[in-house]
Amino acid sequence: MVTSFNWNWDAFVMVILALLALALIVFGALTAYFGSSKSRIVGSVLLIVGLVIGIFTIFGSSSVAHVSFVYQVLEPTEFYLIASIIGVLIGLLIFLGAIMKT
Repeated sequence: MVTSFNWNWDAFVMVILALLALALIVFGALTAYFGSSKSRIVGSVLLIVGLVIGIFTIFGSSSVAHVSFVYQVLEPTEFYLIASIIGVLIGLLIFLGAIMKT
């Protein structure tokens, strides 16, 4: 039985932007804290760009993409993120168990 799947492109783009912002914030903060002089400047720029993208994603999603960020993006992303983390951890434990046994 084939079912049709309605793809929500606006929510898809908002998830990409939210995860991009999160990655830029985390990597920018780490680079700004642990980097040398030029790396700290690059890390600060990444942090600021991540914050700007994150603010746009949260506050601009309903007016630009007509997507409720909390109900259509954040809540489903939490479940998928938790499920993917659990799957990766199980795979990592299996990998480590196999490596340790050899």
